Amino acid sequence: MTSEHIYEGLFILSSDAFARNPEEVSGQVAKTIEALGGTVRVSRLWEERKLAYPIKNHRRGAYWLTYFRLTTDKLAELNRQFQLNGNIIRFMIQNIDPRLEEALVDHALNGPAKREAEDAAANATEDVYEEEEEAADDNESEE
Repeated sequence: MTSEHIYEGLFILSSDAFARNPEEVSGQVAKTIEALGGTVRVSRLWEERKLAYPIKNHRRGAYWLTYFRLTTDKLAELNRQFQLNGNIIRFMIQNIDPRLEEALVDHALNGPAKREAEDAAANATEDVYEEEEEAADDNESEE
């Protein structure tokens, strides 16, 4: 009897292929999972950066984070499909405690990228207020 589990997958995608066609390259991860009967909870770019050491002649990689549900009997086939995919340099899949699923998915959806965007927007707003205050101070000193 097989059961369905939640998994976290971290993929290092070819930076060159990802730069040329990000939707196609990253979409291959979700398509492979769904073709085996799994459901993708969240799938997003984590970061793109230089690798610590060259892997298969690649010096940079796009780190792709995915949370998905899949039955345990399909996991071996999923691993094999990812090994055969030329756009995936390396990958790691691990089983997640079901009690952590919602927190991890929420963090992946609203994590650092969203916070960085909110911080940038807040900083831009603060800059506008500072400029207005400086202009008001200049006007007062002229009078």
